[in-house]
Amino acid sequence: MWFSAFRGGVHPDSFKELSSELPIKTIPLANELQVSLRQHAGSEAVPIVKVGDRVLKGQLIAKAGDGLSAPVHAPTSGTVASIQPATAAHASGMKNTVVVITVDGQDEPAPSIAMMDPFTVDRQTLAATIAQAGIVGMGGAAFPAAVKLSSATKHHIETLIINGGECEPYLTADDRLMRERADTVISGARLIQYVVDAKRVAVAIEDNKPEAIAAMEAAASGFADVDIKPVPTRYPMGSAKQMIQVVTGKEVPAGGRSSDVGVLMHNAATAYAIARAIYKGEPLISRIVTVSGAAIKTPQNIEAPIGTPIAHLIQHCGGTSEPPARIILGGPMMGMIMPNTDVTLNKGAAGVLALTSKEFSQPSESACIRCARCVDACPMGLVPLEMANHARAQDFDGADDFGLKDCILCGSCAYVCPSHIPLVHYFQYAKGEQSLRKASNRRSDYTRDLAEAKRLRKEREAEAKAAAKAAKAAKRKKAATNKAKRSVAESES
Repeated sequence: MWFSAFRGGVHPDSFKELSSELPIKTIPLANELQVSLRQHAGSEAVPIVKVGDRVLKGQLIAKAGDGLSAPVHAPTSGTVASIQPATAAHASGMKNTVVVITVDGQDEPAPSIAMMDPFTVDRQTLAATIAQAGIVGMGGAAFPAAVKLSSATKHHIETLIINGGECEPYLTADDRLMRERADTVISGARLIQYVVDAKRVAVAIEDNKPEAIAAMEAAASGFADVDIKPVPTRYPMGSAKQMIQVVTGKEVPAGGRSSDVGVLMHNAATAYAIARAIYKGEPLISRIVTVSGAAIKTPQNIEAPIGTPIAHLIQHCGGTSEPPARIILGGPMMGMIMPNTDVTLNKGAAGVLALTSKEFSQPSESACIRCARCVDACPMGLVPLEMANHARAQDFDGADDFGLKDCILCGSCAYVCPSHIPLVHYFQYAKGEQSLRKASNRRSDYTRDLAEAKRLRKEREAEAKAAAKAAKAAKRKKAATNKAKRSVAESES
């Protein structure tokens, strides 16, 4: 049973039946992997390899950048063919660097160290190992997992939630993971629990996944402090604030974090990756991804190396039955629209969708009829139309006044809008412009600070010169005075 409920939300057609009963499979390696060095929240990783180097599977190829970042590893063995700036297709519009690896087909692993009994190791060491493995949140946000763990250790964490909601339509990767590899997911959950010293673990799974619930209950049966919590099937159940409210009955305050209410949440796939890193010594170099949509001939759940071209994944699902109207990396509600299939798989992408025109229609936008359906659907209790109006008028502060900072970009408002207003597009635009403005302000502040530091330095230099000049003058005056005194003394004698 669930404890509470969240406001708003929608019930889109799930389309999960296309792939939910298909077990996870592996496919042959692509001839070339293009590994982005910015596939996590924060700064880009810094390459430590050069063109021509041979790399092994799991070898570190880029260390974490300054500040918030995560390292990147080679998904298989091969040769570094190039290190180049990414196109918009690779980076979804973000400038970054890509390490291109020509695959040698040997899949030769780099040396690794596994922990036999991690519960005898201190928590900081485990957190450091997770950081070195390059693990990020695999539910979409791609926030470095170790940073999240380190932050949580500074708070009293009562409940660790493992998010197995997978509320986005089409996606079944986490469902299959929990069905087929439940023991490893639970192992990862217990490791996270140990690192943050949480009192209990709640694995939250939408109640439209009975097989996953049963498998996870069996895997958790030996641990009294690990509970499997079926939650209602309603989008966006997988969002952190909504999931926390349903599972614990607590609301994360506006502008706050889950740790403020004694909760930490990680995705089921993230827990799985953490278990593999600790028990097998494997960094995050592959992930399970759902390849689906009506344009895909044979939808599948595939475990593929990071950096695999989407075209390669689609090819091994039988190709497409017709030219897709839209390619999406992630889910249809919050995923990123891709310009082509040259895009490559990253750590945060749980889905690759090729949608037909019937699945993705784009009716013309019409005037708002003031029906307030967007208000009813918003899980954050916001007024989407007012935010969109201010964003459209470039009044981003006005959009903030109506709660733009609290918007989770779930798309529920746009989904129910009878006027087909692209509300989320306005919010994304406004948030992007605010980020640019903040970056510009930071640069301006930095430039101003440099100018002020230069001014102060020149003042100090001028003061030092004046003091030195005054000291020399005083010294000359004193010498002249002493000389005069000596002359007077000599004349008197």
